[in-house]
Parts: sequence; C-alpha cells; structure tokens
Amino acid sequence: MTESYPRRVGWFARAGSWLVRALGMTWRIRVTNDEQLRAARAAGQPVIFSLWHGQMLPLLYHHRNEGVAVLISEHGDGEIIARVATRLGYRTVRGSTSRGAARELVGLSKVLEDGHDLAITPDGPRGPAKSYAPGPLIVAQRSGAPILPVGVTASSGWYLKSWDRFLIPKPFSRVCIAYGDFVHVDAETARDAAAGASRIGDLMLAAEAKARG
Repeated sequence: MTESYPRRVGWFARAGSWLVRALGMTWRIRVTNDEQLRAARAAGQPVIFSLWHGQMLPLLYHHRNEGVAVLISEHGDGEIIARVATRLGYRTVRGSTSRGAARELVGLSKVLEDGHDLAITPDGPRGPAKSYAPGPLIVAQRSGAPILPVGVTASSGWYLKSWDRFLIPKPFSRVCIAYGDFVHVDAETARDAAAGASRIGDLMLAAEAKARG
C-alpha cells in the first residue's frame, strides 16, 4: 500500500458523501409502511434493517444522521463506503455474516444490545444478488431484535454494471422506500434460525414490489 492510498481514500470519501447529499436533496422520497419502525424507535427498541446491497445508496441518504450501525465488508471498496457512511452519520462495523463468522455475529449482537439500529445487506459483499444469507436471522435470534425488510425503487436511475446492479437514482427522480412487517426470530438455535432465510428473502422481494407500487 502506497502512502498516497489513505489520501485517495479520504478524498473519495469526502467527494462521495458530498455527492450523496447533493443528489439526495433532489429526490422526491415516498415512504410506505414505516409505522412499526417509528413505534419501535419511540419505545427504544433497536431493529435490524435488511436491505439488498444494490439498493443501499437511497437508504444511506434517507437514514443519514440517525446513528444506525451498518455492516460493511472489508473487501474491495469497503473502506471508501465505510468512510462515506461515517460522514453521513452512521456507525460502521467491518466484516461479513455471509459465512456466519462467530466473531462478527457476536459484535453485531453487541451493537443491538447497546441500543443501536443495525443495517445488513444479506446478499453482500459478493452476491449472488438478492440471495439471502442467514446472518441477519442469526443476529436476530441471538439479540431478540426484529428484522425489518426494506425494498427500494426509483422512477429513473443509473444501474452500475456490477454483480448487484447498484442503483443510483437520477436527480429529481421519485424514490420509493417500502418497509415490510417486523419479523421476530423465535428459534432455539442458530441453525433453526438460519432455516428461515428463503422466507425473509421473499419478504424483501415483497417490500420491493410494494415500493414499485
């Protein structure tokens, strides 16, 4: 790693956070079914946001400065994304639940126990896109926090040629964010919790369909 690498990362992070704010200010955001989220926050109940990796950007803008902890991969461009998220008012946790790594899962449970909401992309960091890895279910089983499926659509956007078809809504487009109903994971073991992955994936696709209207 060259000495200029941290400098480049810092520059990209500053520029990225500025661009997200500037672009987000132009979006017309419509939110559907957020009553449970607002009630949970009023009661001091932390939740686990479950979102697809490719739909991360609009949600980073919408939930900025709320102190949400977001799980970000240590692979690839994770450092830049982590710094952008920090500048947008997020806490960051580095790692991955794709393999159910015990250290990461314990750390994520601690975030929830400390009273912070947590955001996880169950198909990240490498995909396949919209394939639900069981990490969020195991964290929910250990912590008792409910999972909140989230789906996002945009009336007009750019889609990167990446594995997740990363969405960047165009200026002044209509961005629709739909939340599903809370999912409480009542399972005796992590293995039992993980068995519900396909069901939660379906609920996320249903939330996305609801956002599409």
